[in-house]
Amino acid sequence: MCLELALEGERLCKAGDCRAGVAFFQAAIQAGTDDLRTLSAIYSQLGNAYFYLGDYVKAMQFHKHDLTLARTMGDKLGEAKSSGNLGNTLKVMGKFDEAIICCKRHLEISRELNDKLSEGRALYNLGNVYHAKGKHFSRVGHMDAEEFSEDVKECLEQAVFFYEENLKLMRELNDSAAQGRACGNLGNTYYLLGNFQQAIKYHQERLKIAREFGDKAAERRAYCNLGNSHIFLGEFETAAEHYKRTLVLAQELNDRAVEAQACYSLGNTYTLLRDYPTAMDYHLRHLHIAQSLVDRVGESRASWSLGNAHSAMGDHEKALYFATKHLELSKEIGDTVGQATAQMHIRDLRKALGLPQEELSPESAKLVEALQQGGSPPLRRCRLRRESMTRLDIIRLTPDAKAKNNAEASLSHTPVPTIQSYSDQGEDEDSFFDLLSRFQSKRMDDQRCSLSVTSENKENCSSNTPVGNFNNGDAQEELLDLIVGMQSKRMDEQRVALPHLPGLCPPASAPDDSFLDMLMRCQSERLEDQRSSLPGVGGGATVPDEDFFSLIMRLQSGRMEDQRATVPNNK
Repeated sequence: MCLELALEGERLCKAGDCRAGVAFFQAAIQAGTDDLRTLSAIYSQLGNAYFYLGDYVKAMQFHKHDLTLARTMGDKLGEAKSSGNLGNTLKVMGKFDEAIICCKRHLEISRELNDKLSEGRALYNLGNVYHAKGKHFSRVGHMDAEEFSEDVKECLEQAVFFYEENLKLMRELNDSAAQGRACGNLGNTYYLLGNFQQAIKYHQERLKIAREFGDKAAERRAYCNLGNSHIFLGEFETAAEHYKRTLVLAQELNDRAVEAQACYSLGNTYTLLRDYPTAMDYHLRHLHIAQSLVDRVGESRASWSLGNAHSAMGDHEKALYFATKHLELSKEIGDTVGQATAQMHIRDLRKALGLPQEELSPESAKLVEALQQGGSPPLRRCRLRRESMTRLDIIRLTPDAKAKNNAEASLSHTPVPTIQSYSDQGEDEDSFFDLLSRFQSKRMDDQRCSLSVTSENKENCSSNTPVGNFNNGDAQEELLDLIVGMQSKRMDEQRVALPHLPGLCPPASAPDDSFLDMLMRCQSERLEDQRSSLPGVGGGATVPDEDFFSLIMRLQSGRMEDQRATVPNNK
């Protein structure tokens, strides 16, 4: 029953119905099995299904169960796979250091087994974890490439190392699809490091492989990434051509969100080329798609861009309309920096139009003043990015960053720990673990038993063995028996039971000797109870009574005694 339910769950997951597949896998666990390999497969599939559904906590739990079973069975390949799955899950949960440990274990086992495909996956996963960690910390600190801390740079450089190792191995195995993925990730990582020439080199190779396979989605991503890299090299015309190809492919794929991103990038590019009419055309297309998708963040950015374009063309009335719209949308999504930028823009436009200035709230006035004077580093960076329209606004919209725009809006007013807070937390944890280790070692020392029989422990010696007979063989045997008994007791106390694994039915354990002895006694008593004596024959008119048979037996025995011969006594 368990296996049949699991197979149906697997079929549903492959068909894309992971939610129904999970229900069948859970039913399989309820049914239970004592086959560890079947249970391991169920755990792995459940972990993958929950990962696909976005329930990363449950995905982590089942991948941990799978890892426990693989180690219990001594299945090295299974341990490698479960370590890799667990590493990927921990990565998306933001637990990068734990993810690195799991992925390195995956790599280590793969190399032990000389499994090149598994080694390639492990290298790729390690590159992904370091890449994600570097991106995470750069976003937390609102950093550009030239502002990256050494920790962020080290993470990104480690990502490059593992991606290049993966690419080298995939070329040996002649796996073109895997080569394309590695090239795309190498291009993105070099882009974050500010090495745009290397980024272009790898994205061009990615584009070539995508065309060979007819992978339009990968081709579209490659064109977009090429456009982003050329923007930072100041090659705006070339960037515009790549963005146009991105727009065409997005329309062919019927991906409205990506179509809007391409329009936004083209609008920014033509603004940099000072072709404002063309820029406004693309920003209007972006605005219409954002409205149809109910994307408030997209509407806000399009309104801000249109306000800037009309202002640059001297049409202050239309610029004021879009700046006011930008302010309303910024308030709706809780974008405080956007509100301050819009209010400052509105004040400048009203002044240019000769209109009276509106009163600002104290909070808004402080933000506007901070922006005008340069303000705090985070505000100053945000202002520079918004005014240039060439930096993180474009970076955030690269297709490899799959987070939606509404997620960015929620992050804009959610406090996120800084890099310094992470390092401080790490130091505190290290100190805590050092303290814990010392305390545990002291407890273990306290539990040790001293068996010394030297002069420093005379009281214990006299209480256990006679001093005068210590060298006696029997005393030594007794001492050894005592040591063995104490050690076995300590080992029994240190035994740990396997963690509870859902769905595992324990196999019937073999009965011990005492149980068998008890069983034999019980069975023998049951046999005795079941014995029956011959039925007594009741007296009858035609049957002689018992006294007659007794008489015959005495007579026959007397005759037998008379026939016995006496052995002569030879003296």
